[in-house]
Amino acid sequence: MASPIVPSNSSSISISVADDDDSDELSRMRARVRRKRKKHHHRFKNNFSQRIIRFVLKYWTLLIFLPAAGLLIFEASKIGRKPSLDDAKVSEQVIEVRKPSFQADLNNNKSGGNLNRLDPVTHIVGGVRERCLKLLPYEELQHLDIPIHDDFSGPVKNVVYISEKDTRHIGGNITLSGQHTEGTRFNLFTGHQTFDQRERSFKVNETAELHCGFYSENSGFKISDEDRSYMQTCKVVVSTCAFGGGDDLHQPIGMSEVTLEKVCYVAFWDEITLAAQESQEHRIGEDHFIGKWRVVVVRDLPFADQRLNGKIPKSIYKDMVQDSNSDQKDLRRSMLGHRLFPQAKYSIWVDSKSQFRRDPLGVLEALLWRSNSVLAISEHGARSSVYDEAKAVVKKHKATPEEVEVQITQYRHDGLPEDKRLYGKKALNEASIIVREHTPLTNLFMCLWFNEVVRFTSRDQMSFPYVLWRLKVLKDIHRFPVCIRKDLVNSMGHI
Repeated sequence: MASPIVPSNSSSISISVADDDDSDELSRMRARVRRKRKKHHHRFKNNFSQRIIRFVLKYWTLLIFLPAAGLLIFEASKIGRKPSLDDAKVSEQVIEVRKPSFQADLNNNKSGGNLNRLDPVTHIVGGVRERCLKLLPYEELQHLDIPIHDDFSGPVKNVVYISEKDTRHIGGNITLSGQHTEGTRFNLFTGHQTFDQRERSFKVNETAELHCGFYSENSGFKISDEDRSYMQTCKVVVSTCAFGGGDDLHQPIGMSEVTLEKVCYVAFWDEITLAAQESQEHRIGEDHFIGKWRVVVVRDLPFADQRLNGKIPKSIYKDMVQDSNSDQKDLRRSMLGHRLFPQAKYSIWVDSKSQFRRDPLGVLEALLWRSNSVLAISEHGARSSVYDEAKAVVKKHKATPEEVEVQITQYRHDGLPEDKRLYGKKALNEASIIVREHTPLTNLFMCLWFNEVVRFTSRDQMSFPYVLWRLKVLKDIHRFPVCIRKDLVNSMGHI
């Protein structure tokens, strides 16, 4: 009875033992797998770390250079962008923002862009960022006295202007008309300056005698008695000009209330500009003002060339409008400002494409009085010589090749060097801003410059260096860098 049961138990035990052995073996296999995986993981981490170390050792210079280059590019982009008004408020030199009246100018900035910007223009000097135009602090400007020099120590004491009443200067059968005649721009306004008179005008004497516009009482450029009376009250003048439709009148900003009481802002218009501005609802008030500008309407302009007409208030002013007519040129800078403002001691000419944005007395102090200069003008930003400028004028179709060739040929004949430096500065200047004291010597200079512009092309930047070189005795001239010019104005461009 028991024999069948034993084999059954024996078999059951055998199976049980076999299961334990397999389980142990499986556990050992799993343990080995885990050890292999762990070993492989450590080996991978070690290899990866070693590869990183080798990469760093091999390319460490590049890893240092790339972040430095990125930082440099970031800083360059900050320099290139236009600073915000918040930046301007931080600057202690931007005195305009401190005055409540200036805030209205800022709030009127509806067109965006450059208009009404007050932020300073800066540059890097010796690794330090500095403002280009260093004005006096606001408190000092409030109490700044205007120096008046009645006795002039220069070689020229007096300037006599030739007119049609001077019969000793009228020779031959010369007939002059109100407008220019074919082949010449001399007329009743300019008088007819002969080449001999031109040569004598450059000879410095205690009393200089030369043509300087307003040759005849019937020569045009008529101003009302009321405007003329106002102009005779001005001791310091900021002036601009827009003839032939011209540019919009940009309101000056950045001046203090004290300066407004001492400085005249005068804008010259002709009847064409007056009509164009009135069509845009820009009307002159009963007090003859638009904003801060006293607008003087000039009638019966002496030149068909509006740029020549503009030189009258600029010397006599700078180009306001370009015309396809070769006679519509560049006489709109105030070269003859001393003849329009006979009582003025100082003047600042501002091109009509620009918005003047600094305190005029601060500008006079920074550019004239601080350096004992009598005239200040910007260096040219793109070119360095008259001969380079001549090529650019032809290339940009601002004068005919024949006109330019006549002028350059004469300058070469007179010995004007082709050097790119004149008296230690660039030999070419940019005349959109002219700051000067009205002295006999600077008045002589402006008359000489005007006569060159009438005789040759009206591109006054070609003739300015020539006159400076020929006159020789005008040494107290401040030819300031381009970044100062950019700080003085917001450039809007010509219309």
